[in-house]
Amino acid sequence: MSNKVGQVIRCKAAVAWEAGKPLVIEEVEVAPPQKNEVRLKILFTSLCHTDVYFWEAKGQTPVFPRIFGHEAGGIVESVGEGVTDLKPGDHVLPVFTGECRECRHCCSEESNMCDLLRINTDRGVMINDGQSRFSINGKPIYHFVGTSTFSEYTVVHVGCVAKINPAAPLDKVCVLSCGISTGLGATLNVAKPKKGQSVAVFGLGAVGLAAVEGARIAGASRIIGVDLNPNRFAEAKKFDCTEFVNPKDYDKPVQQVIADMTDGGVDRSIECTGSIQAMISAFECTHDGWGVAVLVGVPNKDDAFKTHPMNLLNERTLKGTFFGNYKPRTDIPRVVEQYMNKELDLQLEKFITHSLPFSEINKAFDYMLKGDSLRCIIRMED
Repeated sequence: MSNKVGQVIRCKAAVAWEAGKPLVIEEVEVAPPQKNEVRLKILFTSLCHTDVYFWEAKGQTPVFPRIFGHEAGGIVESVGEGVTDLKPGDHVLPVFTGECRECRHCCSEESNMCDLLRINTDRGVMINDGQSRFSINGKPIYHFVGTSTFSEYTVVHVGCVAKINPAAPLDKVCVLSCGISTGLGATLNVAKPKKGQSVAVFGLGAVGLAAVEGARIAGASRIIGVDLNPNRFAEAKKFDCTEFVNPKDYDKPVQQVIADMTDGGVDRSIECTGSIQAMISAFECTHDGWGVAVLVGVPNKDDAFKTHPMNLLNERTLKGTFFGNYKPRTDIPRVVEQYMNKELDLQLEKFITHSLPFSEINKAFDYMLKGDSLRCIIRMED
């Protein structure tokens, strides 16, 4: 830890100067936290596909130079004015969305979509004063989704920080701060399969496999993995997928294939691709009378979901979810405890396929782009 409370910290950060170009390890200045902010020392971070998506800046507003990263674990270095529930030394997970605990969403048991701290991918500054806490030679370096964990130190709004048990292994539980919780919660909190039911999961990346993990934990009897890339099937077997369907292998819609396999449709389905066609198929492959489909992936802005109204009138349910319906500050510490106490049979180790020192962070992007990794842990102190 530093002795720089209230002062600027100089540290290393991986800066994206322009879209699609390798990150550059730079010395940056990290300002002290302001009102309702905390400064964190990041110990472990991992690469999520969302980082890659906005680094490529295909179809989004490009915001550069920027420090990416949002799945991480670290320790509180210092706190700003008004922060009372965190102190230096606390072990935490920064989260890309937040929980102010005051708005209507935070006060509702049915929502985790905080009005104040909901994800904003275009904003590159802090909410408090509209300024960046990062700079190089006086020039601002922009934030990413309020976390920017590809830096040895970062500043985050207190509402986006989950305080966890200090005994939790940060190099493993850091992956709970985004993708794994999203997929796991989509199954356990939203689809809620009953023991013995059938579940189809569309998309077998890290989020989809986390949904598969949720189905296994819930006691599903059949877990059908659906993906256009057959190379993912071998990995999915390790997560107890029982059957696989590649839509390209059939000359009829995949929802019909699954309905034929399951005597009318699966009991639950979870879509984790962002493909509008996969979303439609995930809904239409559920059984009438009780089928529930949950949409997780983010579609293109011009996409439109189209299905016949009879699919709804025949008592199928269509739901959406954001971050697995977990409230970051309230629920994620509980998930960490359940993992540590083995109350939740969650095998995080299966998601961690690679580990690299911070100096080799660009290799993590290579692994992700080639489809070789689920999660690559980046060790900040190596």
